[in-house]
Amino acid sequence: MRKLEDLLEEPGVILADGAMGTMLFEAGLDQGGSPERWNLDHPERVRAVHRSYIEAGSRIILTNTFGGNRFRLALHGLDAQVKEFNRRGAETAREAVKESGSGAWVAGDIGPSGGILAPLGDMAYPDAVDAFADQAGALLEGGADLLWIETISDLEEVRAAVEGVRRISADVDIIATMTFDTRGHTMMGVSPQKAVDTLTTLGAAALGGNCGNGPDEILGVLQKMRTAAPQSILVAKANAGIPRLVSGRPHYGAGPSEMAEYAVAAAKAGARIIGACCGSTPAHLAAMREALAKEQLLQGQ
Repeated sequence: MRKLEDLLEEPGVILADGAMGTMLFEAGLDQGGSPERWNLDHPERVRAVHRSYIEAGSRIILTNTFGGNRFRLALHGLDAQVKEFNRRGAETAREAVKESGSGAWVAGDIGPSGGILAPLGDMAYPDAVDAFADQAGALLEGGADLLWIETISDLEEVRAAVEGVRRISADVDIIATMTFDTRGHTMMGVSPQKAVDTLTTLGAAALGGNCGNGPDEILGVLQKMRTAAPQSILVAKANAGIPRLVSGRPHYGAGPSEMAEYAVAAAKAGARIIGACCGSTPAHLAAMREALAKEQLLQGQ
């Protein structure tokens, strides 16, 4: 099994990818539709998105499985196909890597359950662990190199996700990123300092922030995390700005040049793995790669 520490051995920033959902909507996915279903119905379109990010310079690509747990798939009546969607999502990403000849890493994407754990909500912790384990097992079966837990606001849910992964594999690397979109904290009140402490204790190989309110917010999170834990491998994957609705669809205001500036700032703030989230495209990632290379911050340049 490939280990993240080998990828990190050489100094410099490693570029991850950008948004999957944004690209699939542009390719024809209906608003409210299941992106994961496209792993079976339109794998060529999903593979094309992966290829475009690899060609833009991404060395870690996330599978099209963000909503691939049983709870979120149940909203579409697809919960019986958890294994199929996740396995095929990893296989499709692996096919894109093989076609490109790039050697890029495939990160099995595990998003939030979509519910709230008891006692604040009605989701039982063991049920969440079971759901994350099912997803993790299928992703690894499909060929994921590592697992990336993202966009979670509750530390107990992160804990459940990690426990689910560890039920399947004791040694696969885990990257974990939380969303700090409420006055520098997650929606559930978690501070960057508390997050870095807990995620380190849980054994995350790399950790940080994703999604949220755009680059400025992520940079603040990184600075606090680096101060609290200088030795941690930090990750930044910011949205392309704050969205506004245009004709009923979200429009993100940060263009490639703004995201290029963010990438350089994130690297200088201590991030080793940098990508982008909602609203970003391969054009954003290509600009980020170029800016990082110009500043001699990119690994392997």
